[in-house]
Amino acid sequence: MIETILKRYDVAKQRRNSWESLWKECYSYALPQHEDRGMGNVGVRKTDHLYDSTAMDAVEQLAASLLGQLTPPWSSWFGLKPGPDMSDVDAQQLSPALEKAARLIQSHLDRSNFTTEMHQAFLDLITGGTATLQFDEAAIGGFSAFRFAAIPLTHTVLEEGARSGRLDGIYREAQMEYAKIIDRFPDAELPPKMALDAEKQADKTYPVLETVLPDGYGYQYASYLLEQVDDPIVLKSVKMNDAPFISFRWMKAAGEIYGRSPVMKTLPDIKTANKVVELVLKNASIAVAGIWQADDDGVLNPSNIDLTPGTIIPKAVGSSGLTPLEMPARFDVSQLILDDLRSRIRHGLLVDRLGAIGQTTMTATEVLERSSEMAMVLGATYGRLQSELLTPLIQRAYAILRRRGEVPDIDIDGRLVSLDYRSPMALAQGQKDVQNILYWINTSVAMGAEAAAAIDMAAAARHLGTALGVPSDLIRTSSPDLSTLTQSLNETIEGELNNEQ
Repeated sequence: MIETILKRYDVAKQRRNSWESLWKECYSYALPQHEDRGMGNVGVRKTDHLYDSTAMDAVEQLAASLLGQLTPPWSSWFGLKPGPDMSDVDAQQLSPALEKAARLIQSHLDRSNFTTEMHQAFLDLITGGTATLQFDEAAIGGFSAFRFAAIPLTHTVLEEGARSGRLDGIYREAQMEYAKIIDRFPDAELPPKMALDAEKQADKTYPVLETVLPDGYGYQYASYLLEQVDDPIVLKSVKMNDAPFISFRWMKAAGEIYGRSPVMKTLPDIKTANKVVELVLKNASIAVAGIWQADDDGVLNPSNIDLTPGTIIPKAVGSSGLTPLEMPARFDVSQLILDDLRSRIRHGLLVDRLGAIGQTTMTATEVLERSSEMAMVLGATYGRLQSELLTPLIQRAYAILRRRGEVPDIDIDGRLVSLDYRSPMALAQGQKDVQNILYWINTSVAMGAEAAAAIDMAAAARHLGTALGVPSDLIRTSSPDLSTLTQSLNETIEGELNNEQ
C-alpha cells in the first residue's frame, strides 16, 4: 500500500516539474517576497532585479478585491437554507436552526486566522494559478474551532479526481522538527534515536509526506516519515469524510491539472515594462552624468577626475582637455510605451474594472453597471471558486462543528439542506434577476387591476428575498391563514379594551 502511494507521488511530482520554471518566473516578477517561503530564506531581499512595481501592486489589489467580494471579513457571506426536497412545513421549522448554524460557523471563522490565510491563498491563486488551504480542527477549548494555513504552491503535488473533476488527490512534503511532529502526530510511534538527535540538534528537520486521496465517498488521509525512504514510518492513517486540504484554481485549460493565473497571461507585458524602466533609468544616468572624451596628453588622468561642482581639471597647454560627447537628437517614446504596458497590466489583473480612487464620483447606475460587468468577467472564475473552494470549505466547517455537537446532525447535500451564498459577488450576479422582477411588477401594476391580479406578491417577495441574500428564517414559506390572523387581531384589541376599563 505504501509503495503504491509513493509511486503515485513520484509520477505526480514528475508531472508537476514542467510547471516549476513558469511558477518561479511569475513569483519573481509579481510576488517576489513570497517566493520559496518556508525554505529558511525569509526576509531575504528579492527585488534587486525589479524596476517596476505595477504588477506587484495590481496583484495585491486583486487579492484584496477577491477577499472582499467572495469572503468579506466580519460579514455574513453565506447561509444555510432548506433544500428543494424538504416540505414547506419542515422548512419553516428548520430554517431558524439552519440560520443559527450558519451564524455559528461564521463566528468561528471570524475568530480564527481565516482572513489572514485566505488572503495569502488568494495571492498564490492570482500569481501561480493554483492555491491550497489547510483546514484543521483546533484544540478543544480554544478561541475558535478552526485553524487554517496557506500551503505554498511549491510544497504541494496535486492529482485531479476522475469522477469529481476537482483536485482531490493532494500530496504535501514538508520539513518538520521533532517537536512539531510530536505535536501534530501525538500517537505516532517514533524511533528513540529521533528524541536523542533532537536534544543534540533542536533545529534538525525530518521529511514528512502527507497524502489525502479519494476513497469511495470519503478520503484516506495518511502521513509518512521519510527518514528512511525504503522503510517509511506511518505517522497517521485514518478514513475521513471531508478532506483537510482544499485546492482550487483560477482558470483550467483542457488536459491540464494545475490552473493558469492572470499573472501568466500578463507576464510578457510585466517583463517588458520592467526592462523598459531599467533602460529608462540607465538612459537617465547617462543624461545626468554624461559621456566625456579627453586627449591623452600625458597631463590629464581620467582615473583621477571627479565630476562635482567646483572641480578643477588640469590639462596641457593647447589641448582641448575634457569635452562632452555630443549625443544625436532622438524622439523619446519610452514613456508612451511604458504607459501602454502599465495600462495593459492593470487591465489584465482587473484593477481598472471599478475605476481608480480620486476620479470623478460615479453615479449609482454606473456603480451597478460596473459591478455587473465585474460579475460577468469573473463569472467563470467565481463559479470554479464556488465549486472548488467555498462549498468544500463550508462543508468541512459544518462537519467539524457537527462532530462537536454544536450544529444539527444534518448533511449539506443540496437536497434537504443547501448552501446560500450572500457575498457581494453572488449578490451582484443576482441583481439582473431582481431588476427584471421589479420591472415586471411595476409594469403589471401600471397596466391596471386585472394585470396586477396575475402577480403572486407573496411568492415574488420570497423570490426577491432569496435573490438578495435575506436569511431564510425571515422568509415565510407558506401563506398565513387569514382567519387565524383575524382572530389573533380581535383578541389583541379585546385585551387592550379590557386593560383600559
